[in-house]
Amino acid sequence: MVKRLFACVREYKKVAILTVLFMIGEAAIETTIPFITAELVNKLRVGAEMSDVIKTGILLIVLAACSLACGGLAGVTSAKASSGFGKNLRGEIFDKIQTYSFENIDKFSSSSLVTRVTLDVHHVQMAFMMMIRTAIRSPLMLIFSVIMAAVMGGKLALTFVVVIPVLTFGLLMVARFAMPAFRRVFKKYDKLNESIEENVRAARVVKGFSREDYEKDKFAVASNNIRDDFTKAERIVALNTPIMQVCMYFNMVFILFVGSKLAIESMGLTVDIGHISAMLTYGMQVLMSLMMLSMIYVMMTMSAESFKRIYEVLSEEPAMSDPENPLTEVKDGSVSFEDVSFKYSKTAERYVLENISINIPSGSTVGVIGGTGTGKTTLVSLIPRLYDATEGSVKVGGEDVRSYSIASLRDAVSMVLQKNLLFAGTIADNLRWGNESATDEELVEACKLAEAHDFVSSFPDGYNTRIEQGGTNVSGGQKQRLCIARALLKKPKIIIFDDSTSAVDTRTDALIRRSLAEFVPETTKIIIAQRISSVMDADMILVMDGGRISSAGTHAELMEKSDIYREVYLQQTENSRGGSENE
Repeated sequence: MVKRLFACVREYKKVAILTVLFMIGEAAIETTIPFITAELVNKLRVGAEMSDVIKTGILLIVLAACSLACGGLAGVTSAKASSGFGKNLRGEIFDKIQTYSFENIDKFSSSSLVTRVTLDVHHVQMAFMMMIRTAIRSPLMLIFSVIMAAVMGGKLALTFVVVIPVLTFGLLMVARFAMPAFRRVFKKYDKLNESIEENVRAARVVKGFSREDYEKDKFAVASNNIRDDFTKAERIVALNTPIMQVCMYFNMVFILFVGSKLAIESMGLTVDIGHISAMLTYGMQVLMSLMMLSMIYVMMTMSAESFKRIYEVLSEEPAMSDPENPLTEVKDGSVSFEDVSFKYSKTAERYVLENISINIPSGSTVGVIGGTGTGKTTLVSLIPRLYDATEGSVKVGGEDVRSYSIASLRDAVSMVLQKNLLFAGTIADNLRWGNESATDEELVEACKLAEAHDFVSSFPDGYNTRIEQGGTNVSGGQKQRLCIARALLKKPKIIIFDDSTSAVDTRTDALIRRSLAEFVPETTKIIIAQRISSVMDADMILVMDGGRISSAGTHAELMEKSDIYREVYLQQTENSRGGSENE
């Protein structure tokens, strides 16, 4: 896992290595300075020459400057390395998500994926910075300080035999008890993000039902849960300070008491004032190093959960992939379902689609109607391989969809969804999602076919009108027509309309269907609709019921043989007449 994630360092490996080298230099210099200072103090006590003092002073200034330079440069290089690592990691996660099929995406909630790309990457990035800075500096400072203390202090270094194990044990226990709370936080961040995402997406519903207070309470519960876990964890981590202070004061008392006694008894031959001063400094360096190591342990343990969550995304294998020698050209828009059955999960007991067999000639228009949950959207989702059939095969252009490269297949199929989505940018930018090299004339032509040109032209900026995120500044019907135009610009072999004219009036719906029939006759058109008027002129109409094709035929044929179709048609006709009479 670590190898996989740290592979993202890539071009920032050089600055990461430089950071480590700067940290080694800083640690070596900082542990040398107390030794030189102690020697100067001892010389001054016995009467040193002024020239010796000046030389030592200059040396100390140079060493301090070098230490400062190493620390400063390490700050710069570590910032570059960790920021670059975070950028690469986010890019890899995002690229990986793009390879997912719907089956993969269904395993992760969108809020969880957002948390992993943002918060989890941030934690891993910070952990990486600590690893190349603090995690290098602190152990080196600890080792160098203990060695120098043993060389200079002799018996005084015995204080570390007591202090280091006590402090290490205390800090490890603190980290151990704090970790469960930190781990729980990440899953609760998913819940918090989910609450925010739902509230923003469903803002109109929330306001329409006056449920603002309910949503506030739901958010408050998620936020308070995170606060409680963080409070518990931080309260435990706060014990680091008193443990550190107890060890620090014990170290000072021991060095001052034992050091003074040894200095007096040996008349400065074994331990002198300079040695005692240096031991106090080394003692502080050892304790601070241990303190920083405990914080690294806390951070690393906390980040381990983020490492795992990111690795889950990166190691997830796409449920769909290209075959060894994929076909790259779709011959025509013919579609064939051969004894197709489908369920969303291998462990699911019930099939969403069962025993579907149907042939759709290229260039024909096919309508699909049926009640909610009858499998209409699932049926058409198998054509561009948003999902793979569990049993049987789906063929496009006479070939099994699994024999094509996914990109080639989807380039030949356009889908206009019921839930239309426009991206932030201009109208022209959104239309060019269908064909990024489309000319302005092609944009206008596609919009005319989709009955969108008139309302686009009515905007002051026309096709350069900016669309807000989610298309909030255009109506539902306008969004649908722009999405239809976008799909037409792709010039596909097959175009699928998933109830995509539900938000336009019947007149506009009829005009769109007439334009499609006249101007793209060679394109296979599959229309899912609730209004029979949207599909009654189709070459073939499929009536879905319970995941099966109940009946298939033209409007006239279904009026004779399909009770479901006839009942829906009569209900809609009566409702239409009743509405006209009331008007």
